[in-house]
Amino acid sequence: QVQLVESGGGLVQAGGSLRLSCAASGRPSSYYAMGWFRQAPGKERERVATISWNGGTTYTADSVKGRFTISRDNAKNTMYLQMNSLKSEDSAVYYCAAGQGPSTLATTYKYWGQGTQVTVSS
Repeated sequence: QVQLVESGGGLVQAGGSLRLSCAASGRPSSYYAMGWFRQAPGKERERVATISWNGGTTYTADSVKGRFTISRDNAKNTMYLQMNSLKSEDSAVYYCAAGQGPSTLATTYKYWGQGTQVTVSS
């Protein structure tokens, strides 16, 4: 089992940048595919980006492609989401998730962090 803690959220102006981090503890993160998901008020949870256990396979949602980059450092048991050119519609609670299985399958993700709020002011 793995425990996940997100950090790096906050308030930023449109066009700005933030970097989210997800620290994993318990079993080494290299066992797991990992991903970032987000949920805005009144909306369904959206898959933002995912990354395979070795970083070899990544997925980025069309809505953030070219602006967000997912990465991981297994030596530090940490995953990152670099968010650039932020827009007001990126405002949401961002969740880190992990699981064993293909990183591209939504059903892979069994473990979830508590979330970190990202608010983009226009």
